[in-house]
Amino acid sequence: MNIYDLTLKELEEKIIEMGEKKYKALQIYTWLYKKKVKSFDEMTDIKKEFIEKLKENFVIGTIKIEQVERDKDVNKYLFRLSDNEFIEAVLMRHDYGLSICVSSQIGCNMGCKFCESGRRKKVRNLTTGEVVEQILLVEEDLKERISHVVVMGIGEPFDNYENIIRFIRIINDPKGLEIGIRHITVSTCGLVIKIDSFAHDAEGANLAVSLHAPTNEVRNKIMPINKVYKVEEIISAIKKYIEKTNRRVTFEYIMLKDINDTDKCAEDLSKLLKGINCYVNLIPYNETANIEFKRSDMFQIMKFYDILKKNNINVTIRREFGSKISAACGQLRSKKEEA
Repeated sequence: MNIYDLTLKELEEKIIEMGEKKYKALQIYTWLYKKKVKSFDEMTDIKKEFIEKLKENFVIGTIKIEQVERDKDVNKYLFRLSDNEFIEAVLMRHDYGLSICVSSQIGCNMGCKFCESGRRKKVRNLTTGEVVEQILLVEEDLKERISHVVVMGIGEPFDNYENIIRFIRIINDPKGLEIGIRHITVSTCGLVIKIDSFAHDAEGANLAVSLHAPTNEVRNKIMPINKVYKVEEIISAIKKYIEKTNRRVTFEYIMLKDINDTDKCAEDLSKLLKGINCYVNLIPYNETANIEFKRSDMFQIMKFYDILKKNNINVTIRREFGSKISAACGQLRSKKEEA
């Protein structure tokens, strides 16, 4: 078992099963997440007999960095997994610190028409440890601490729900990576069945919803998930979520030329979100060679923005990162897959 798969509580249970004292789990966790050792032999305050037991039951890490592309304030990391599959993560430098966008699956079954990641069907879920390791390996590469995490890379996080909840608990744990819960964001394309659970399980992490259209008519054209969960179902679930958590929700909205960027779409979106504690993040589309959609021109993006503002909808335009190295939103897809 990859030891990074386990929360502190789960590791305590395993240690007790091995006939050892519960407190030893905290010793191990400290070595893993504070001192960031790569082998059990480096854990110098643990007896050799127990070290051998640990080696028999666990490994420390299963993935490695295959390639890094760097461009100004962005690094894109290609990781090789133990089964020789590949995933990507993106590191961004902001004025408030380092933020990483991690992947949750190999491939994605959601099939959003504008998204490069979804061109490959889901192969499998990532384990909890494989998501945790993306952060650890990038921190090791940079020799710096990551302060913000978004689960918005390859895959639909809510389609790998249990592992992502466990991941949140590990990186938020003061004995783990100690990343503030308000600095962790999980994005879903609208798996309504999990939104209610997230309100209870995520313990304060931020929720972002990839909405990308204000009506079923428009959303059906670009997001197959809408045939399962309609726009009104998503909005109803979000209202309940906000009522339970008192947390603001982000709606991601990718700007596709002549598809969802019209003045009418802006007016419809304003009506849809009226009175909801949210803000809209407008994302200039990042074009790829494999998909026919085009980016809205900046004049129309600004016009869309102004209509939302006029209707008292909180709105921002996302700062662009990494498009030169295909590391921007919607562009993640392992180049190794295409070799």
